[in-house]
Amino acid sequence: MPASSPNLLVTGGAGFIGSNLTLALQEKFPDARLTVIDDFRSGDFKNLRGYRGDFVAQNLATLDWHEQFGNEKFDAIFHLASITDTTLHDQFVQVHDNVESFRRLLNFARPSKTRIVYASSASTYGPASAASVESNGAAPANVYAFSKTIMDNVAMREAQEDPTWIIIGLRYFNVYGPREAHKGVPASMVYHLAQQMKAGQRPRIFKHGDQKRDFVYVKDVVEGSILALEAKQSGIYNLGSGQARSFNELVDVLNKCLGTKFQPDYIENPHAHYQNFTAWTKFAARSVISRNSHSNAAWPITSCGCIRAEKYAQLVILSGAKDLPSDCSHKIKLRLRLRDPSLCSG
Repeated sequence: MPASSPNLLVTGGAGFIGSNLTLALQEKFPDARLTVIDDFRSGDFKNLRGYRGDFVAQNLATLDWHEQFGNEKFDAIFHLASITDTTLHDQFVQVHDNVESFRRLLNFARPSKTRIVYASSASTYGPASAASVESNGAAPANVYAFSKTIMDNVAMREAQEDPTWIIIGLRYFNVYGPREAHKGVPASMVYHLAQQMKAGQRPRIFKHGDQKRDFVYVKDVVEGSILALEAKQSGIYNLGSGQARSFNELVDVLNKCLGTKFQPDYIENPHAHYQNFTAWTKFAARSVISRNSHSNAAWPITSCGCIRAEKYAQLVILSGAKDLPSDCSHKIKLRLRLRDPSLCSG
């Protein structure tokens, strides 16, 4: 890939993670040719303030890539477009739109072997009770997770059939941060609780607050996604903080950062298929070393195992909190862990 002026495309680039990624790519590669595709189903043009590239308003489930782009060659395609509402239970819509959009993209990219970095999901692990590793089998509990599982299956099949074509899947855990407010109900729990508490309301969480999530800051997820440009062979990665925090603990952290003393308002969980625990374990990592260290690992992306420590207080910046207390120094560390390459060939 050209070091300074790559031709990059981001699907879902007006959405939460997609817009953060697009603007980060613009900053990292100021001379890049950037194109965003989005149908605004779960995106907003306001997320792309300052964006200097091209924009294609299209539905990826029906897009004719060759008609739209002809013989244009991209150096990499980041595929983040998806139906992101996990509570949408229309099985046809979820699977058709998520899987067929991905399939059309792969059909376009295959002849030129364009590098693909796509958003999978930690939801593919299903109702886990312990930290997840990439070698765990898929156990989707809802149709959204099922659609992501099928995307993983298709990606692994393509990678097996042509090992020279680099396809990277990223299983995002519970991402929070700027540019998610437009999502409404599907926005992160961090965002919703912060908004409730800033409005003087007790934070509403499911009984009895002992459910745990691997909360990860969006800028860490973006940095991990960009690192996928360096991978030398295909694979699937967990992308999270490596630490599960309970809903009760999240309320405690928000209270400290916002200077409030709210007690949780416990409510019944209305969802029949709910992940009470998400996290990945850092102990099985093949290579977790500092960012600035050199590595001769088979997949160079693993040389950036510990990307950056983010203050956990970052989670309230998106809600407009000012003068964050100095004791809000809880840190989130992003870890990238390598999926065993043998899993892509068996």
